[in-house]
Amino acid sequence: MLTVTEVEHVGQHRLRLKFSDMTSQVIDFGPFLSAHSHPQHDKYRKLANFKRFKIERGNVVWGKDWDLIFPVAQLHQGYVGPAVY
Repeated sequence: MLTVTEVEHVGQHRLRLKFSDMTSQVIDFGPFLSAHSHPQHDKYRKLANFKRFKIERGNVVWGKDWDLIFPVAQLHQGYVGPAVY
């Protein structure tokens, strides 16, 4: 099963994600956050909140109750689609 093993903030709303298959991907979440307004994750447009990500169960998540999360397969492909919450 593919999982996220490391996450590094690399500027603005961009993260470098490393995966269990030893690959990595830099993903810009900024366009998604700007284009997909939702009260539960709008707060992550603010950089200080965006930088509060963590890895749980092999995925990068935001918020105490996983306010913002994306399928690992999409992240692995460098794609950020509609959030799953």
